Order: sequence, then structure tokens, then C-alpha cells
Amino acid sequence: MKKQHCESSDHFVNRRLFLQGGAMSALGVTVAGLGSPLEAWAAAPSLQKSHKRVLMLWLAGGASQFETFDPKPDAPREIQGEMGSIPTSLPGVRFCEGLPRVAAIANELTVVRSMTHPYPVHGVAYAVSGIPTYDPSLEARPRDSRHWPYIGSVVDHLARKTSTSAVPRNIALPWMLNSKTDLLVNAGPFAAFLGQAHDPVWTDYTGKGIRTVPHYTDGQTKDFHDPFGGCTADGRFQLSEAAVPPHDVHPARLGDRLSLLDQFDRARGEIDGEARRTSFDQQREQAYSLITSSKVRNALDITREPIGVRESYGMTLFGQGCLAARRLVEAGSKFISVFWDGFGQFGNCAWDTHNNHYPRLKEYLLPGFDVAYSGLIRDFKARGLLDETLVMCISEHGRTPQIDSKPKGAGRHHWSRVYSAVFAGGGIARGKVIGASDKIGGDVKDCPVSPKDVLATSLTLLGLDPHATVPDPQGRPMPVVGDGQSRIEMIG
Repeated sequence: MKKQHCESSDHFVNRRLFLQGGAMSALGVTVAGLGSPLEAWAAAPSLQKSHKRVLMLWLAGGASQFETFDPKPDAPREIQGEMGSIPTSLPGVRFCEGLPRVAAIANELTVVRSMTHPYPVHGVAYAVSGIPTYDPSLEARPRDSRHWPYIGSVVDHLARKTSTSAVPRNIALPWMLNSKTDLLVNAGPFAAFLGQAHDPVWTDYTGKGIRTVPHYTDGQTKDFHDPFGGCTADGRFQLSEAAVPPHDVHPARLGDRLSLLDQFDRARGEIDGEARRTSFDQQREQAYSLITSSKVRNALDITREPIGVRESYGMTLFGQGCLAARRLVEAGSKFISVFWDGFGQFGNCAWDTHNNHYPRLKEYLLPGFDVAYSGLIRDFKARGLLDETLVMCISEHGRTPQIDSKPKGAGRHHWSRVYSAVFAGGGIARGKVIGASDKIGGDVKDCPVSPKDVLATSLTLLGLDPHATVPDPQGRPMPVVGDGQSRIEMIG
């Protein structure tokens, strides 16, 4: 085993321009983000040219470190819990018994067992942006002016000078975060003061769930056929409605609008500065690409894959989302996000196991993750994609060391003082464990790593400057990953 030690230390508008409300104002002058302090700012130069990609896998709700990558087989029963641990392909390293397929590929992974931050609350936006502090009320306010840009939006912005593609650089699956529950859309994966043009391009999903998953709470009365628990083979990903033209726009009519826009562009060029033209033109070209090219639609069409390949990822929404992500990597996307999101209800959804902890882990969460994640890593490696793709699987926090035996099926609650994350590909080392938690998994023992460090490291691996700044609405230069520091020396 290789082990690394270190010193302790509102209203939503889709990013793309061809929106339902007038098709980019008849493909005219209304562009999200235009007129902000950003428009005159040139992208920070990249550290080096890079063809690498990032695939971010997000386990919503906070996955338990104990029942994934940091089991405590020698801890008391009230800490260890009722699930055992198994050896992995790394000598001396054990994972939860619910992850046998992932344990078999541990030699391809880098596991960080010392993730930490001070906010044991649902904070997607804290974990995926440079925002320095967090107020839980922000989580339900995606367009609040206090938010900082999503890491995928940062990549989209910084890479726009060196990365061109017929598919979006920044795309997220399976649907806008938390949009299929009984509460509001979650904050986090939005571009904030970079401007809505850098929001992820969102997909939607047409398939249905085929099984009832274990209840989220003791008092739950409604059953949910959650597609993350199992989905039909005819389920499809497609661009969300805000990213495609209205049905009444005939291709000829679209051509007329584009012709008019070209005339406007020529006139506008006489009065606008180069920075403004460049920003507008790049956004318009991306919008036009999305609505006229079949490349993104083909990449999202997982029904083109042999059924054996599909089954190797697992016939769950998370597994099929990972497969679609592989196709997007091959098509040229730069930053792809796959969210294991809540479905049906928000309270205690997905990996937020305050209640029914063990039934949900054993019957729903761990089996789906085990097949999807191991299938993805094996497929990426077989296709030669792993070296050029950083796959990072993260969450907002972990779970408490002490098991709460009061709820049905037991529970573990929010815990951010120490938790785990796992990485593969993209130039990081293989078969490595970084940091450690203490004997009960309650605090960092050595080598603390913050969510901001993860963001900085991902930019470094992409060949982008982790110390880049962008202007906030007041024009002040803001570091894109806050106080994050690249840990490339640890994981490379």
C-alpha cells in the first residue's frame, strides 16, 4: 500500500443563449452576463495546453465514510456499525463490504481519507465553489449574489481560449439539481458572477424508475419508484428544454434570424470593443452549435451502446449517467458532472441517511454505486480514456461516528470534520491512500484536505491556473477556488 502523510495543518435561466423566451431575442442582442464587469476581462492564460477532462461524480446528501472508503473494523460496535469490511487490491487497505467491485480496482484509485471543512450542513455550493464561508440559507437560493462560480463554470470560462468543441465544455446530468424533489432547485452548479452564459448545460431524463427504494424517513407514507434504484432500458438523456429551440422555429426561420444577426454583428463591430465582440460571438457560436449539431444529441444517446456495455455500468440512473458521461468525454466535453440526486422528496434523500441507514445502503445506495463506479473506471481504462480524464467522486460531508439507533434502520447524521473522497485518472497516482482519520473516524489524524484544495488540484491537472482570479460584480478580483491549494505534489 502506498500511503501519503503530510503535516496537519428565484428564476432559473439556462446558460445557453437560445432560450425559450424569444430564441435569444430573435438571436439579437440580449445575452446573459453581457454588461457585467466580466465582459472586458480576458481569460487567465493556461499553465500549459491540455486535452484533459474532468468527470465529477456527486453523491448528494453526504456519503458515509464508514460504509464506503474508511471502515473501522477495530472500533466499538456503535462506531463500526453492522456492516463489515473487506480487503482490496491494495495490501492493507480495506473498504466497506458493500463495495466488492470497487475494492477490486482500488489499485487504480487514490483515496483521500482526510477531507475536512467546518460546515456540517448540506452545502453543495460550498464544496464546488471558492466561496470562503457558508450560510445554509444560501442552499435554496441559487441566484443569490453572494454565491461564487461553480468549478465547472470556472473551467468553462478559463478554457474558452484553448478549448473548442461541438459539445458543451460544461454539461451536467441527469437534470437540474434537486429539480425532481418536492423542494426548490439547489444552489451550487451555477456560474454566479461569471454570468449565466457559463452555467452548466443541463440535460433531462425521460426514463422511469422500476422499483420502490427503501423509505427515506420513518414517517414516509408515499413510495417512490426512484430511477437511481433501477431504470428502464429505453430511458434517454436529452438537452433540457431551455437548451433547445422552441418547436415553432423552422430551420429556415432560424437561418433568417442568423442572417439578420450577422448583419447586426457587422454594424455592431464598428462601435463595440474587441473584448465585447469576442465574448458575444463565442456565446452565440456555442448556442448555434447546440441547436444545429447532432453531436451532443448523439453523445447523450446511450441507446447506441450495446446492452452488455450498458449493463456493465448498471441499469440505474447513476450508472447510465456515468455511461453518458463517457460518451461526452469521447465527444470532447471538458467538464462533465453526474449528480446522484434526490428523487421524490428532499428530506433525507439520496445519501443523506439520517433514517433507515442500513436498509438503504445495502439495498439501494451501495449496490448501485459499486456497479456504476467500477464499470466506469474499467471502461475508461480499456478505452484509453483514464489517463486523460480526472474522475473525482465527492460529496458535501460525511456521517457521524456514533450510530443513532433510535430511527428505524439506524442513522448517521451530518459530519464534516473528516470524511472521504476518491479519485482516478487524469494524471494522479494509482493505488494510493492520502491522509487518515482517527481510530473512530471522527477527526483528521493527518494530512487535512479541504474541498477548495480539490478544486485547485483539478484545475492544475487540467493545465489551468489554480490561482486565477475573476472579477466579482464590484470588479474586485476574486480567486476562483478561494483559499484552495493544489495538492498535485501529493496525488500526482
